[in-house]
This record gives sequence, C-alpha cells and structure tokens, in this order.
Amino acid sequence: MASLKEIVTKAVLGKAKKKITEELIVETDIKIDTVLGCWVINHSFTGEEVDSKVIIDGSYDVNIWYAYENNTKTSVFVQTFIYRESINVKKKIKPLTSDNNEAIIRCLKVPSVANVELAEKKIKLKLEKELGVELVGDMKVRINVEEDYDDYEEEIDEKELDIKIKEDYIDDVNQ
Repeated sequence: MASLKEIVTKAVLGKAKKKITEELIVETDIKIDTVLGCWVINHSFTGEEVDSKVIIDGSYDVNIWYAYENNTKTSVFVQTFIYRESINVKKKIKPLTSDNNEAIIRCLKVPSVANVELAEKKIKLKLEKELGVELVGDMKVRINVEEDYDDYEEEIDEKELDIKIKEDYIDDVNQ
C-alpha cells in the first residue's frame, strides 16, 4: 500500500543573470599623458529580495596606472566606486512563504575595464561585469511512500551452501 507524504525542503525558486556596462569618470589634478594600465580589485557585494527583484549593493576599487609630465613620471590613482543594481527574478516554483527567501549572488564575470579614454584632466572608463542570482526558499515536495516495502533479503543458511573447497587448489594453480 502506498501513501503520499509531504516534505518541506529548501529549493531554488528562480534564477537570473545580468550583464552590466558602466561608464565611469575619474577626475585628476594633473594632465595625464598615457594610461599604462587599469584594473579592478576588492569587488564585494550583498543583496536581498524585494518584490520579485534582487537589489544588489556593491563596491570595488579601480586602480589606474598612468604617465604624466611628457611621459617622464608615473603614478597610480585609486578610487572606490559604489553601485546598486536591480535584477528581476522570475520564480519558477511557488514558495511556501515569500518573507524568508534567501538571495544567493554570484559574480559570473568579474568587473574589468573594457575601454579607457583621456580628456584633459578626466579619465573615462567603460567597465563590464556580470552578476547571477538564485532565490532559495522553502517549498513542499510530495513523495510516494510504500509503507509495507521490505528490501531485506532472507538470511542464507550456510549449511545450504554447496561449496566444495579443493585443498590442493594453490598447488594446481602454480603448476
């Protein structure tokens, strides 16, 4: 006889990802001749679900290595940027409650500088990144349970086993 049982478990309710391109402007005190390198470090973020959206607050540091005074001197400029992104997440599974869902956020593509332009005492940066979101929440799963199912086998009586042991087996193999 089978019956249905309900199990409450955590499940992924919905997933989404978003590619983000940002234009950043860095103002300097001196005229820069050449940008020698640019990289993004210390990317951190947190987020929470608000009305079928996940709001992500994050920050990262942009380091710009540049030359100035007719390319005779170099220096590194560091600035921290703060951002806020909203990602719509369509739930594929209806949760038990919507007040305690957990948003798991992953950086699918780390922030990187795609383009740099110089304009007098300004550096224009084009930054790209990609974020992914999973909403996890409680849901019910129904399973079919066979209550009188017995998966144990009967014990084998050693007396019933018909095993003949040849005592000179090793001698036969070695010849």
